Amino acid sequence: MKRTVLLLFTILFLLGCSEIPEAEPVEKSAEEVQEQVQEDAPTEDEQAEDQSEETIDNTTELSEETTADTEEGKQGFIPAHVVRVVDGDTVIVKLSNGQEERVRLLLVDTPESVHPNKPVQPFGPESSQLAKDMMPVGEKVYLEMDVGERDRYGRLLAYVWVGDKMFNELLLEKGLARVAYVFAPNTRHVDRFYEIQKKAQQQAIGIWSIENYATDRGFDESVVEEKKETAPTATPAPKAGCDNPTIKGNHSSSGEFIYHVPGGQFYDRTNPEEMFCTEEEAVAAGYRKSKR
Repeated sequence: MKRTVLLLFTILFLLGCSEIPEAEPVEKSAEEVQEQVQEDAPTEDEQAEDQSEETIDNTTELSEETTADTEEGKQGFIPAHVVRVVDGDTVIVKLSNGQEERVRLLLVDTPESVHPNKPVQPFGPESSQLAKDMMPVGEKVYLEMDVGERDRYGRLLAYVWVGDKMFNELLLEKGLARVAYVFAPNTRHVDRFYEIQKKAQQQAIGIWSIENYATDRGFDESVVEEKKETAPTATPAPKAGCDNPTIKGNHSSSGEFIYHVPGGQFYDRTNPEEMFCTEEEAVAAGYRKSKR
């Protein structure tokens, strides 16, 4: 019995000694913490590599912004490409978004060359040809807008730049346009335009070479007609079957055939290219009666 009790105590004692107490947490020293930070920090090569990548990214962004500014147009103008020149003061362009726009040049007016209800006017073809020479199909131009964007016909109103030259000004310099349609608030360059026009008038070039042709209301074709009619020409032979034809036929510079009857304003000053006995005969030959 004593042996059994002793054996039990021995077994219990051995079992108690086999339990291992739980370890207490140990705080790291300052030196150990510093060593860990240095171990986790990037190397100098890694820092240089990161810095280099950041510089490249910033340079790329700056380059893209600069390119974007350039594509928007110099000084904030709108870039476009020429699709077709309509006449001296109207051009069709394509914007960067692919949209086509009819552009009417601001503050200038050129003689007609393609108007459906008007004849070709003197210096109209010349102004149109200058536009075609300066702005061929595909040419890049810049549109400088004023305050008002469109006219009542829906056309864009703009100063059109070809390279470093404003085409509106070029027309005025060469005497192929007059300053016109001056309506506030689209008057940014009007003072300079008048100065350029004055020089062309003093030089008597283009539209200013014909007295009283260019007016504040437009272009007066009658003075051109009158000038042509008063030019010396050979007297044509009378029509057969008419001893004394009195109706004078004349070809105007605009291409019209006009006849004049005795008592008309320009009759005495007109040198005829054809003579007719009757108005019916003149009309049958393709002439119209003079308005004056």
